[in-house]
Amino acid sequence: MFGLGTPELIVILGIAFLVFGGKKLPEIGSGLGKAISSFKSGINDVEEGGKDLINDIPGVKEVAEVKDQIDKVKNLGNITK
Repeated sequence: MFGLGTPELIVILGIAFLVFGGKKLPEIGSGLGKAISSFKSGINDVEEGGKDLINDIPGVKEVAEVKDQIDKVKNLGNITK
C-alpha cells in the first residue's frame, strides 16, 4: 500500500492518536468509512446510469456488443502468446 510498511503505519496512527485523542479517532474512522461508502455508491449509480443509457439509445447496444466481442477476440490473441 503506497510503499508503507508496518512501522510507518504505526507511527502515523500514533501521531493521529496524539493529535486527535482516543475519543475522537473512532468518530473520524466512522466518518471516513461513511464517506468511502457514499463514494462507492455514487460510482455504482453512475455506472448503472451508463448501462441504462446504452439500453435507451437505438444502435448503441449493438455497437457495445460488437465491441465486447472484439475485445474477447483480442484477449484470446494475448493469451496464446
